[in-house]
Amino acid sequence: MPGKRRMRPVWTAGVHRLLLAVVLLLVVILAGCSGAGRNDAADGSASGESRPASDAASSGGTPRADSADRPAEGEAGGRTSRIAGNPQAAPGQLTAGEWRDVERWEDWQNLLRSREGTDNRRYWAYYRFDRLVVRAEAGGQPVVDADVIVKDADGRLVWRTKTDMDGYAYAYARMFERDYPGVNMPEPAEDQGSMPTRDRGQYEEGVSRAQPGYDVEVRAGGESKIFSHVPIPREEPLVVTFEQRPEPSDAVDLMFVVDTTGSMQDEIDFLREELKDVINRARKGAGQLDIEVSVNFYRDRYDDYVIKPYPFTADIDEAVRRIAKEKAEGGGDYPEAVEQALTNAVSGHEWRRSARTRLLFLVGDAPPRNEPQIVDELHETTLEAAKLGIRIVPVASSGVDVNTEYLMRFLAAATGGTYVFLTDHSGIGNDHLEAAVGEFEVRPLNDLLVEIIRRYAGLPEENG
Repeated sequence: MPGKRRMRPVWTAGVHRLLLAVVLLLVVILAGCSGAGRNDAADGSASGESRPASDAASSGGTPRADSADRPAEGEAGGRTSRIAGNPQAAPGQLTAGEWRDVERWEDWQNLLRSREGTDNRRYWAYYRFDRLVVRAEAGGQPVVDADVIVKDADGRLVWRTKTDMDGYAYAYARMFERDYPGVNMPEPAEDQGSMPTRDRGQYEEGVSRAQPGYDVEVRAGGESKIFSHVPIPREEPLVVTFEQRPEPSDAVDLMFVVDTTGSMQDEIDFLREELKDVINRARKGAGQLDIEVSVNFYRDRYDDYVIKPYPFTADIDEAVRRIAKEKAEGGGDYPEAVEQALTNAVSGHEWRRSARTRLLFLVGDAPPRNEPQIVDELHETTLEAAKLGIRIVPVASSGVDVNTEYLMRFLAAATGGTYVFLTDHSGIGNDHLEAAVGEFEVRPLNDLLVEIIRRYAGLPEENG
């Protein structure tokens, strides 16, 4: 049965190995997507339903990101796996679900208003999700990678982002501001006791105040459209029509940021024969895309490395070699150096200025430490990722707790990404956290990630 919404995560060694194997699989898949000229399983018909978060679901109402009670490897209740050492392990065994909050906005708002949601907004200081949806088009076709710039009445930059392959962009106002006049947050329904919080003011959601208007500029292909006094939040999308539609770029930037603490994968070598079939699947209808891949690894402070980044490369074979030789070890306590890995991933790499999509897959099981400077760094990285048009796609493993789930979903929603979470349907590893989502389709993880890449890159679905 699925894991309860608890606060004590355990990273499963076998699951970690298979996650890295899936990442290796996906990187090799991309060689087929690049076209011939560029050379530089579980039953998917199942479905699942996780219960939405309720006011009683936050484990006493005390969010905790820092935990010293994560079992160490070898201890009772520690990192064990039903598939550890199994020579038959292969891609397609792990099962996963997906939930895209930007497309389930009413559900997301209801979740954020719950006690659990309120606790975690306060905990991570992602206070508000007041949203403006922008739709850019020309001749009835979406305008891809258009710049969207939002400023307040005083001309200060509020949000910047880019449209996706469907011409949509999501901009937010006052997401991290604690003391914005008239923008307050309620206390949860029950007493919070000594819950740690970074609040520096009093908040009460729903305080009436005339919503300020914002100036919105959308740029594409040398054209610029400006709108004044746009309210945020706004119920209907702001439709922006251009005279000419710039041809979408063929560039696709894909990055995998992988937590390598704990036990190392040992199944990758014998997976290479399996990958031949996957490459053939990816070639069908993929077209000639200019794909570059970056693989990055992170651990935690005091490990032999904190982050190990590699630049974007069109040499898919080299990216595969980097993953295949990486070992997973270190860690020990629960939190990891997630914020350092994300900062480097977003700001320390050459994401292409023009691209049809930029995806950052964050594969991990633990949050960063909840310290003021770390939370501020997460906010800055969120803003920068949105500005560059990088969609963050977290992949939550079995160690994820409630606080980590919310942080991952905050990152995904703020950047127009989607939330992926492993499930118990595979029978592999320990129980997985029961995600606070509605009904979802259970799919093999590798198939799901390939489908996400195709969707964001505007490619047709695979033929069976």
